[in-house]
Amino acid sequence: MAEAICKSLGHSADSAGTHPGSEVNPNAIIALEEKGIESAGLRPKSIDDIVTDGYDKIISMGCGVHCPNIRIDYDWGLDDPHGKPLEIYRSTRDSIIELLSDLIEKETDA
Repeated sequence: MAEAICKSLGHSADSAGTHPGSEVNPNAIIALEEKGIESAGLRPKSIDDIVTDGYDKIISMGCGVHCPNIRIDYDWGLDDPHGKPLEIYRSTRDSIIELLSDLIEKETDA
């Protein structure tokens, strides 16, 4: 969801996880589309598939995962919505929107 949300805010982004599924969770798609956020082309990616050099910021959503070999600029400590009801995906989506919006505003003002 973070990748799609960041792109909807006008910024480039990639998103990856330590144990990606085979497809984007349908509840994530629903939660994004409810806010008019484009979900076409999203696919699960492994952190091993992402070269972290060249990114301005690297953000961990938390979810109880530790990545010792990656420079993390922010750890937002969000709960992983996987396997939970749609309302949890909505809450996570809203948290990501708020956190990204705040970060973009802060970086723009700097």
